[in-house]
This record gives sequence, C-alpha cells and structure tokens, in this order.
Amino acid sequence: MNVSDKYRSNWESYWSETSEQEGEAIWDCDPALSAEPHSALLLPHADPARTIVDLGCGNGTQTRYLATRFARAVGVDLSHAAVEHARRATPDDTVEFQQLDLTDTDAVRALHERLGDANVYMRAVIHQSEPEARPAVAAAVAEIIGSEGRAFVVELTSGSREVLRRAASQPSGPGPKLRRVFHHGLKPADADDAEIPRVLAESGLKIIADGETTLPQTEFLTDGTRIDLPARWFVLTGE
Repeated sequence: MNVSDKYRSNWESYWSETSEQEGEAIWDCDPALSAEPHSALLLPHADPARTIVDLGCGNGTQTRYLATRFARAVGVDLSHAAVEHARRATPDDTVEFQQLDLTDTDAVRALHERLGDANVYMRAVIHQSEPEARPAVAAAVAEIIGSEGRAFVVELTSGSREVLRRAASQPSGPGPKLRRVFHHGLKPADADDAEIPRVLAESGLKIIADGETTLPQTEFLTDGTRIDLPARWFVLTGE
C-alpha cells in the first residue's frame, strides 16, 4: 500500500511552510545530539565503506553529518518540499537527496538495486506513520540493507506522549514549533511500544542491539527545560 493522500499532503504542507532557519522544525536538532551518538552505536556493527541511507531525512541536517562517517550518504523523504530544503542547505555534492515513498515497494527496490546493500539510518518515522503503512516502512528498511547492510532505527515510545501532553498544556499553550506539528495533522508517538519491534521482526529484521534514549527537540518549555522525548533505538540486520 502507498501512504494516503492526506498523510502525504500533511507532510508536504508542513515542509512547504517551514523556513530555512536552522532548528525551525522541532526535531531538527544539532547532529551532536542525534546522528553523532547514533552513529557511535551503529558503527561497531556496520561497514562504513557502504552507503548509508537516511530514511525520512527532512531537511538533511542529520544526513550531512552521516556523510562524514560513511563512504556516501543518501537522504530520502516523502515530501518534495523537504528534499528541496535539503538540497538548498547542502553546498556541495557530498550528499544525494531524492523524494521517495517508503511504502512504494517498486521505488524502494529500485533504490536498493542502484546502491546495493546499504546501511540505514531512520529516526522517528514508524511511530508517526499511518498504522496501515508501518509494516511497509519496516519492510523498506529490510529491502535496503539486504544481507550485508545494517540499520539504526530509533522511535519514540509511549512515554513521549506525557512529555508532549505537558508541553501542550502549558498556560501559554504549546510552543510555536509544536503547535505547527499539531496544526499540520502530524501524530508523534502514535505507535504502541510493542508494535515497533513486532513490525521490525515481521519484516525479517533481527535486533542485534537496542536500548533506551531520548530524542532532543529544538523547543523548550516555558521554564527553560528542553523537550526531550523518550525513545528506544535498535541496531538491525537482515536475515
């Protein structure tokens, strides 16, 4: 199945209305807080000579960092507007960006055929995907890594819902970045905790390492506390 028109248009409108300013998207944190520590967890298991594919790359902030740790980095996103953001923010050709629907099995297969078995970085994509699409997103990870690549997947847990609830119920309401997430119909932390490892396993992915973490956001509560969302990470291999 492909994603619904509504889901696609929600993301397209979100990125179309997002400025080029660094950190404008609530999840667009410094790679030192995201791709850097995540790479440190992935690299003991992965071949850095292989391409790494950033699934759901957004404006490419994390992808550009990944290009410094792996032979090549490719960022893909459902949103054309996000891909254009990423291309404008990348001053050279060290990173490639393309629009890709992870539920389009033919397009995902074509990417794998072009790159060969690759490594994957996927940060917080399954948890907010439409429920019917989550198995296809996990299957895309399995397709791209094949038998030789490795994947790092990190997803929000149910504990994030309480953090988001507190952020949204402040006397002044949610901050502008979180408000935009809700305005565009995006649904963070929508998946149940048991669902993520289940859909990964059902796609033929084997968990070889995992742990708990947080995903730092670029917005703060009125008391100055940064919004850090509880998450779980997985390093995965194919069958």
